[in-house]
Amino acid sequence: MTDSAWPADKAALLIVDMQNDFVRQGAPLEVPDARATIPLHQDLTAAFRGRGRPVLYTRFLSTTYPSLLWNWSPECQPPTKCCWKGHRRSYPDAEGELDCSEVIDELTPAAGDQVVEKFGYGAFHGTPLADLLRGLGVESLAVTGTVTQICVEETAREAFHHGFATALVGDAVSSFDAELHDACLRNFAMKFGWVRSAAEVIASL
Repeated sequence: MTDSAWPADKAALLIVDMQNDFVRQGAPLEVPDARATIPLHQDLTAAFRGRGRPVLYTRFLSTTYPSLLWNWSPECQPPTKCCWKGHRRSYPDAEGELDCSEVIDELTPAAGDQVVEKFGYGAFHGTPLADLLRGLGVESLAVTGTVTQICVEETAREAFHHGFATALVGDAVSSFDAELHDACLRNFAMKFGWVRSAAEVIASL
């Protein structure tokens, strides 16, 4: 575990999978704790944008054909079609039908924010994310979102292997399993990067 300062001078904010089918009430892969992180996400996006730092989002998309993903997330199969791009459904805490794969309205990407679509857990695998970050002059990442021990952890570990100094924002990531959430943060801080609170990340910018 490192006690060194997370290098924030060339940092970007990477928000992982804060999408309707994970965050909204009654969603097929609902993570109720994700809703509690919305205010912190709003604080973080305001801070990064206010300082001219990049804000990026990932969107998890299900394959529309049978794949290994369907084994572990059967909700992605018809008729539910969890995280199928363009598939619309209603949620008790939202008005009307929404595209189930879109980022929640409370965190709608701003003009100029980059959105990276992925068909797996990690946001670097099979995507242009690494090249995109380097093109923006990014050297470090603050990673937030859901689910802590799945897409968030996979993305943050990939960032380490791509050479980005990465901090998991511990109070702005969420899971459906508190034990796995805590274990993930402990393990990440031990060998892969930093774990910081949203307030600490903002203060370091």
